[in-house]
Amino acid sequence: MYYNNLSEFLSQGRAALAKGPLAMVFVEDEAEIDTTIRHHQNTGFQSTLVFMPDEFDLAEDVIDGVHRIRFDPLADQAVQKAVNAVIDAAPDLWMFYCFNAEYLFYPFCETRTVGEMLAFHGEERRNAMLSYVVDLYATDLAANPNAVSLDTAQLDKTGYYALARNDPNNHNYPKERQLDFFGGLRWRYEEHIPAKRRKIDRISLFRSKPGLILRDDHTFNDEEYNTYACPWHHNLTAAICSFRTAKALKRNPGSTYDIQSFHWHNSTPFEWHSRQLLDLGLMEPGQWF
Repeated sequence: MYYNNLSEFLSQGRAALAKGPLAMVFVEDEAEIDTTIRHHQNTGFQSTLVFMPDEFDLAEDVIDGVHRIRFDPLADQAVQKAVNAVIDAAPDLWMFYCFNAEYLFYPFCETRTVGEMLAFHGEERRNAMLSYVVDLYATDLAANPNAVSLDTAQLDKTGYYALARNDPNNHNYPKERQLDFFGGLRWRYEEHIPAKRRKIDRISLFRSKPGLILRDDHTFNDEEYNTYACPWHHNLTAAICSFRTAKALKRNPGSTYDIQSFHWHNSTPFEWHSRQLLDLGLMEPGQWF
């Protein structure tokens, strides 16, 4: 189905919001649009909303299985506003959002659907799930000038860390069960990344509810949604394996000529399997076995 804008979808396509989990894919360029959609459809999302400009094409095998919404994701706060509009339209629904050339992985995703995982997470009285954006990048930038290659994708196996998230409304004391996470290309090339964009944590999986608002730093106005675990034990976390930062660093004239290769001594080939991410500590199974 095709919709001229988000308002048209919300008035005519509400059947897509009847059952979750729901995936929202925001398309910023032409890189790996179809593989992004296929990956999340195969993961088990019930509906997929694709927000994209008209000039980008979709493959025939995916076009009939998505709700395509004409959209400019590069407009100011466009993604934030769109996610909040869908939240308002569909309360009490598990949702996920990402960009093209990003791929959701969670523990045991090869054999368990995202719905099964979220059902367990909800039984633990959790309404949101922390995910880490793990940067992917092509091995050979000469062969892949946009830094995207599924066949030769690499990631950093070390260099990740967390800092306390201080609360400016409470004498700058650290917030309970909240941390700011850093690492990957945003850490290695931080001189090219604005300070407020260097975090790699994102609350990408969440249950909508009235009054819930996504903020521009990928956190929510309900502080419990921003926590990495409940008070009594560790919870599941997920990873979003993403070429987005690598693409931006090679697209930006201020950084592209400074980067001949993203490869370094802590690079390792990405195996496209949740076991590798678990072994590297890039997501947490919690009590789910």
